[in-house]
Amino acid sequence: MRWILTLTALLLFHSVANASVCPFCDAPTLVMAEQIQMCDHLLLGKFVGGTKATEVTAGVSRFEVVDIGFSKGDKFQKGQVLEIPQYITGAETSLYTLMGPEERLEDWHAPAEITDVAWQYLSKVPLPVTDPAEQTRRLEYFLPFFEHQDMLISNDAFAEFAAAPYSVIKPMRDKLPREKILAWLNDPKVSVTRVGFYGLMAGLCGKPEDATILEKKIVTLDADFRLGIEGVMAGYMLLKGEDGLKALEDAKMRTKVALNADGKEVSLPFSETYAVMQALRFMWTYEPDHISRDRLKQSMRILLDRPELADLVITDLARWKDWSIQDQLMAMYADEKYAIPAIRRAIVRYLYYCSQEKGEPGADGVAVKPDSAVKAEAHLKDLEVRDPKTVSDAKRFLVR
Repeated sequence: MRWILTLTALLLFHSVANASVCPFCDAPTLVMAEQIQMCDHLLLGKFVGGTKATEVTAGVSRFEVVDIGFSKGDKFQKGQVLEIPQYITGAETSLYTLMGPEERLEDWHAPAEITDVAWQYLSKVPLPVTDPAEQTRRLEYFLPFFEHQDMLISNDAFAEFAAAPYSVIKPMRDKLPREKILAWLNDPKVSVTRVGFYGLMAGLCGKPEDATILEKKIVTLDADFRLGIEGVMAGYMLLKGEDGLKALEDAKMRTKVALNADGKEVSLPFSETYAVMQALRFMWTYEPDHISRDRLKQSMRILLDRPELADLVITDLARWKDWSIQDQLMAMYADEKYAIPAIRRAIVRYLYYCSQEKGEPGADGVAVKPDSAVKAEAHLKDLEVRDPKTVSDAKRFLVR
């Protein structure tokens, strides 16, 4: 999923995460299958010696081919010794992947040490496909390897999901290892970079009773900054719907305090409330039929009175075309509590985009501006008189 919202600021007319990838994951530039797909040969070699680099050469590493994933034109065979024009400090008991295009060994990837079990995984890895249904079936290969003890396997299997569109992963809900995902979600040994993904998957494949597990993780504040908690929040809403959204509002949006792991009341970090915003963006973009968009707008509006978040909230509501808050925004513009350049610029941009809305054509075929657009145009002219510099600055960076 080149998606799991990892606290990315998603501003006006940008989706919660790149629509082509998973919203709560960090994905590598290329997964192993993509690297392999660009090669003509994938071999397993045993290091048999080499010549160290000098001032004029890069040295040589020699490998005996012990297995072949594939070799275009059967160019390479088992037992053959290859001289890679690059010296590595190899061990004769170790195995290495040898892969690259054509037959120019100097253009190949640097030999990478690999275990026998990782080679079995890699040599059978299905190559990328373009058909969405085939992409879903292809991902099934990686399901058993999420927390494999071999890190090459584990990281690559996770990366495949991190690089996959949510729309491709969603049909797999009945094949996801629900009980394992719940266990990993609460395992302190599991990488924190996977929390968002496992939280979302728990919501996707979980049962109603699993919501309690996610809720406990959301409510109990065990750190000032919790990477991936937004994915857990999104998973929670997948399980609980509007009831889950209401619980998040009460615990993270309508209050500024929280309970820590010892049950003591502490200040609610900014990152927790921002995580809810990210989860709302996810639901808007990826699960528009799960919670109504009017309800999501209503939830986002709760945060308008928080100066530290107001500019982001206004930006999201503009992107969501919620034109119902014009009077509130004009009052905010005159309020010293919100006399922050970023907030005022966000209000100007909101009014501009609203003023550009087109109505339905009338009987004469001419489109009549909706009332909200007419009202926004008037507000914008008012601000141009009251604060011409801010209006001018805001308009310089409009997305048209």
